[in-house]
Amino acid sequence: MSLSSYKNAWLLTLSNALAFTATPMVLLIGSLVGADLANDAALATLPLAMMVIGAAMGVVPATLMMKRVGRKRALLFYVGLCIGACLVGSHSLSIKSFALFNSACFFLGASNAAFQQMRFAAMESVSAHKSATAAAMIMSGGIVAAILGPELALYGRPYTAIEYQGSFYLVSMCLGLAAFTLLFYRPEPMAESDKRQPVRPLSQMIQNPNLCLAIFSSVVGFFVMSFIMTGTPISMHNHHGYSLEDTKWVIQSHLTAMFLPSLIVPYLVSRIGIRKLMVVGLILFSTTIAVGSVDTSVWGFWIQLVLLGVGWNFLFLSGTALLPSTYRQGEEFKAQALNDSVVFSLQAVAALTAGVAIAYLSWQSILLICLVPVVLMFVLLFKTK
Repeated sequence: MSLSSYKNAWLLTLSNALAFTATPMVLLIGSLVGADLANDAALATLPLAMMVIGAAMGVVPATLMMKRVGRKRALLFYVGLCIGACLVGSHSLSIKSFALFNSACFFLGASNAAFQQMRFAAMESVSAHKSATAAAMIMSGGIVAAILGPELALYGRPYTAIEYQGSFYLVSMCLGLAAFTLLFYRPEPMAESDKRQPVRPLSQMIQNPNLCLAIFSSVVGFFVMSFIMTGTPISMHNHHGYSLEDTKWVIQSHLTAMFLPSLIVPYLVSRIGIRKLMVVGLILFSTTIAVGSVDTSVWGFWIQLVLLGVGWNFLFLSGTALLPSTYRQGEEFKAQALNDSVVFSLQAVAALTAGVAIAYLSWQSILLICLVPVVLMFVLLFKTK
């Protein structure tokens, strides 16, 4: 990795770590605020769902903007949008507006769609055989956000007379630092497309089974993770009566487990390969379901959510690492947009249905539902050998 590429990758990692703090903050307090503001208990997780819907709907605009004005300018724009969303979120708490709070969460999600593109920016700044390492570096920045986001949520909770308003102010400061860091980022020039190989329509691109496998690996990772994680704060705090501190600890541990394995994923990919790493991720998901079916103590939730986080990391990074080998030069923006649009759209479905599920089903039933995508992923893996 050249000095320039090394600098770019680390700048993007630091910026991503700071910008991503908004997401774990909302993951911890979003459903709790929703339960307080909503008239119907089944709508408590709607803010989390709106954040995911925002991410799903924001993928294509973010990708098109990056293609038109470049990665750096687009990322700076979306950091500004995220700061604005935080300020709107804090104001919604002042006027107790559930609709405005959901709107703020939507634009936080739209910003997150752009921040997710940082992994592709880092991968573009290194040679092809280093792309998994570059993606893992960006993901490792999530370790900082996983710890910092929930801490800011609780530290800012009593910061003003309005509960959690200070949390949004503190995250806005982190986003300002993320923007400052991006000023030093120097994007690599995009290679010219080979005119002898025109960009294919999506209908042709998706005929590649490895492209479908790459996308589905990320889809299953996000769907199962979101479905279980979205319902965890309400299940722990409201249904089982555990303290907010215990709930925060479990969510923080989960978020840390989502990103900490990124430090060793490049080594695992080189040793066992992408497909076997996907299998390990599915086994971890299956173990999560088994543990949660028999143990709903604080430690039981902790074990479930840690296994869930590691499994998500293996599936998501495996899919991300496989993706660049499934499209031609010049098709990167189209393939990346397709990947993230499908991933975040189905994650939105998971977040939306989780709110209804947690209101009417037992925790064990929620976990058993997650067996369906896990089994489908196993089948796809064996069929694409």
